[in-house]
Amino acid sequence: MGKIISIANQKGGVGKTTTAINLGASFAVLEHKTLIIDADPQANATAGVGFDPKNIKTSIYECVIDDIEPRNIILQTKTPNLDILPAHIDLVGAEIEIINMPNREKMMRKVTNKIKDDYDFIIIDCSPSLGLITVNALTASDSVIIPVQCEYFALEGLGKLLNTIKIVQSRLNPELDIEGILLTMHDQRLRLSKQVVEEVKTHFQQIVFETIINRNIRLSEAPSFGETIIMHDAESTGAINYLNLTREILQNNNMTNVNQAEKQINVSDDE
Repeated sequence: MGKIISIANQKGGVGKTTTAINLGASFAVLEHKTLIIDADPQANATAGVGFDPKNIKTSIYECVIDDIEPRNIILQTKTPNLDILPAHIDLVGAEIEIINMPNREKMMRKVTNKIKDDYDFIIIDCSPSLGLITVNALTASDSVIIPVQCEYFALEGLGKLLNTIKIVQSRLNPELDIEGILLTMHDQRLRLSKQVVEEVKTHFQQIVFETIINRNIRLSEAPSFGETIIMHDAESTGAINYLNLTREILQNNNMTNVNQAEKQINVSDDE
């Protein structure tokens, strides 16, 4: 049975989609069969692994609204062991359409229940909101990763997200855990980035990942080629950061025998 992890933060531009596709790719290259579910109407995860959302005829929207079999829609990416359940702009209307449905918060769970035995990991890329689709994703998930950008307003809105997670835990999904807070877009040259890291670690301590995602040119340009960072430049700082994150998650879930000395790959300064 696969572990389902949502990537969520209502704040835009914090690296949710970048994390979803590159964490998925990192699991895949470590030979864990992985599915990305694109639950964002912007369909950036779909584009980021090489598919044009304009050419997507059936998507997660049809699975949620029309109960279409998800296996018929899942696409294989260029990365071995990595599939995607794509999105398109119609997903914008899904929240309105399901608002009066019974068990409206559990529509996504119906979809994931059909396919979770097919994968080791399912990664759900959430939209930048705390709407009904994001609540659906959290209700369907075993855990959630919260990307936090290393910039001035890093903690803005984080309390609201954590409150939403608590509500989901108490009313809809008591098994939901916080996998960790992931610090992203870190610039080692800036004192501000270091201050944000210290502040987040002071506030949230043990739930903050040791791995930090650094700002990286290769990481930024990979989506324009429709590639994950692993496919685009496997030796880049961004690729190594996400492989380290993957190793840390596997360690935390007792899914690897990697010893302490091998837990992380050293990276050089950003290119």
